Amino acid sequence: MKQGKKNSDYYSVQQKLRLIVAVFLGFILLATIGMSISGQRANSEDTKAEQIVALNEIEQLAKAGELELLSEKTAALQETLRSTRATAKADNGLWLMCGICVGFILISFGYIYVAILRPFEKMKHFAHKIAQGNLELSLDYERSNYFGAFTWAFDSMRREITKARSCEREAIENNKTVIATLSHDIKTPIASIRAYAEGLEANMDSTPERRAKYLTVIMKKCDEVSKLTNDLFLHSLSDLDKLKINVEKIELCSFMNDVLSELNIEQNDVHFQKPAFEALVSADKNRLTQIAENLINNARKYAKTDISVTIERADNNVQLHFRDYGMGIPDKDMPFIFDKFYRGKNCGNEQGSGLGLYIVKYIATQMSGTIQLHNHADGLEAIVSFPIISKDS
Repeated sequence: MKQGKKNSDYYSVQQKLRLIVAVFLGFILLATIGMSISGQRANSEDTKAEQIVALNEIEQLAKAGELELLSEKTAALQETLRSTRATAKADNGLWLMCGICVGFILISFGYIYVAILRPFEKMKHFAHKIAQGNLELSLDYERSNYFGAFTWAFDSMRREITKARSCEREAIENNKTVIATLSHDIKTPIASIRAYAEGLEANMDSTPERRAKYLTVIMKKCDEVSKLTNDLFLHSLSDLDKLKINVEKIELCSFMNDVLSELNIEQNDVHFQKPAFEALVSADKNRLTQIAENLINNARKYAKTDISVTIERADNNVQLHFRDYGMGIPDKDMPFIFDKFYRGKNCGNEQGSGLGLYIVKYIATQMSGTIQLHNHADGLEAIVSFPIISKDS
């Protein structure tokens, strides 16, 4: 029904244009015919009367033998005949002008149709198809008509909509993948917690040492579940603006010494020497801890080597260097490694959500910091930088 209405509107525009052209042409033709007939009638009656009179006078003068007057009348008659021929030529000129006007009107309206109406109808058809959801229909850019730039903008809008829908579909698939991955990862520590809890229930903790071991494993697995649920929570946020960051004045060297000491209890693979200088920064303690945990856990998961952490001063900034000695990140992955859900091609079979570096960069940026990754021949280095503040600020 809508398609039929659209076609009827299109044909009505064509019919209106044709009607306007026909009216203009009819008016010109009628005016030309009227002027030509009126002129011919007036000239014909006057000319005939003058010619009859002139012939009678010539006849009388010939009989009377008035040769001089006869010559004058004959010359006057000849002049009248020449005037008649000139009038005929004027009529021909009138019709010529009529033809020129008709041609001008046809060319003008033809140009209006080709340069304006037809491209406009083409865009109406394109907009109708886009409204129906057909985003595969392209609209060619034509520089020759007045809608060239508008045509380009319209087709650019179509491409952007197509791209947005593609990104939306990809995001939905990524969401499904991340939720499935996190759900799978949560099952593993929960199964361990249940197993050790059943061991406690069955009185398998016969010695204080074994009981302490069971409790340590249970608490460790609870911490793993907590981290995974935090990842799930962050993933569920439509954007990280909802992530609260409460900055305060922190002495970074002492704070990182405490954080890294706690992270190093289990595996003893983090090597850090507290520097002799102090560096005050404006940051959130919890988020700084989260940055360190994410970078160290990434190194443990993918590099599987010892990790060196150093703190250096560079101008008015203080830099945290996290260095592992693994394979690094492929250069082709570097431009995208901080994107949400992106995982490098070298992650292998390691489980992950692609959120770690994305969250680290967001947190660092919100605390006026930066993060950079550098590949070395023998590993990867992450450098997190924060501006140093004075004691009085």
